[in-house]
Amino acid sequence: MQPNIDTDLLRAFIAVADRGGFTRAARSLNRTQSAVSMQIKRLEENVRAALFERTGRSVRLTRDGESLLGYARRLLALQDEALNALAAERVEGPVRIGAMDDYGTRILPGMIAAFCRDYPAVAVELHTGLTSLFVEQLGQRFDLVLAMHPAGTRRGEVVRREATIWAGSRTHATHEQDPMPLALAPQPCLFRDWATAALDRAGRRWRVSYMSPSLGAVESAAAAGLAVTVLKASMLPATLRALPHGRRLPKLPAAEIALHRAPKGGSPAAGRLGDYLVETLRDGSA
Repeated sequence: MQPNIDTDLLRAFIAVADRGGFTRAARSLNRTQSAVSMQIKRLEENVRAALFERTGRSVRLTRDGESLLGYARRLLALQDEALNALAAERVEGPVRIGAMDDYGTRILPGMIAAFCRDYPAVAVELHTGLTSLFVEQLGQRFDLVLAMHPAGTRRGEVVRREATIWAGSRTHATHEQDPMPLALAPQPCLFRDWATAALDRAGRRWRVSYMSPSLGAVESAAAAGLAVTVLKASMLPATLRALPHGRRLPKLPAAEIALHRAPKGGSPAAGRLGDYLVETLRDGSA
């Protein structure tokens, strides 16, 4: 009969191997050094081989230890994969998300697709539009809302900071017209408020020549030279160019992107997806 290897012993073994000593391994595992030493002794008895050579305060793997290390990592990874798969099967049901048009079309689809591959029993429903209205509907129409706010307000769980820019046609000098034509979303729209207020303070005349709730329509109007618009710097499409700040194009405020959750926390599926969105957006992997 082959002995069974306790996974706790394997975790202690990997910790000692990775940290080069029992003291550092014990600290990482939140255990005493003697407890870790006892675990390694039990593991060596189970596999009937010496796994470490003690050299003063440090240790190094024996040849048998090096052979076991790869198997230990694979065994623990397989265990974690199995537990995560079982947990994923218990997370199910619909999740309704409201998001800004740019994030909803360019960033969130890939993230949601990756999430749903891990949680196939979750059905995500994504709506795009003016998120100032969506936040008011949390717990009714939406479980999660990814919204934009002025930098510094710190509403919700802030995941990113975005610079705001003027954007215009790559082939037309629309921004030099007087009054300057603007392509903007209808109210209530934060970018609309910022753009018109900044131009008023600078004494620059303006007019709204194109208005649509669709980001694609606004960008197309600007690309055709019909108007100038306002975008997040990270969302500038190839069809437009960023227009430099100056006296006639004053600098615009920065924005915060934040996740809002339903007041009572929502379902386990909504909670898991919310955590995933916050983690992924904050580390910039999206």
